[in-house]
Amino acid sequence: MNKPHKARKRFGQNFLQDSRIIHQIVMAIDPTPSDHLVEIGPGQGAITEPLLDTHCQLDVVELDRDLVERLKIRFSHLKRFTLHSADALSFDFSALDNNKPLRIIGNLPYNISTPLLFHLLSQASHIQDMHFMLQKEIVNRLQAQPGSKQFGRLSIMIQLHCRVEALFDVDPECFHPRPKVMSSIVRLTPHAEQPYQIDDMELFENVVKTAFSQRRKTIRNTLKKICNDDTFNAVGINPSARAEALSIDNFVALSNHISRS
Repeated sequence: MNKPHKARKRFGQNFLQDSRIIHQIVMAIDPTPSDHLVEIGPGQGAITEPLLDTHCQLDVVELDRDLVERLKIRFSHLKRFTLHSADALSFDFSALDNNKPLRIIGNLPYNISTPLLFHLLSQASHIQDMHFMLQKEIVNRLQAQPGSKQFGRLSIMIQLHCRVEALFDVDPECFHPRPKVMSSIVRLTPHAEQPYQIDDMELFENVVKTAFSQRRKTIRNTLKKICNDDTFNAVGINPSARAEALSIDNFVALSNHISRS
């Protein structure tokens, strides 16, 4: 096991190796001994070790079997450490909630970041907060506001459920192998109470997804199979606008009007 682990492209592995950034991340999370943390993709344990030094309870979810064996050897003697050899995209995080909300952390590969965020949102009632390393481009989309080119379905669905705080950027030089893009640390905190009253969540999600399916078209065209100009006029929305110009409140009003019609 002394042989160095070679990063696997199919897992999107870029291992953080800058001690200053690792310390900065742990400080941002600020774990306490009473916290229950879950680390997604611990890799070689760069953040795992300083997290365990805070005496928190820590579960880790790792897909790469080679890394699973290395993590077992390094940390399994600790009672407060639990290792799950599993795919985070299908993992039941809610099962770890032992009457204590989870604090989720992870360095998320680009290819799974969006589906994993949606998977975690479905279990948001069990989560206290989430701290993720993501491509800066993704973080920009998470916090984007109406009228921005980055504003889209991901912005709406994340902000619907969470408060988004971009914390700091991480240079490619901090990883091995070096990624080709800048990364950012983001904090997502699920709302204690849902700020938006949505009559039919499935309908709302479909309206948002359809509206952004062809960004260059007006919502009159993208949503023509769902509603008409009378619906837009009833809730004060210009049907000639593009989806990115609408606020979350606009989409809520539109969805609720459709569900009540």
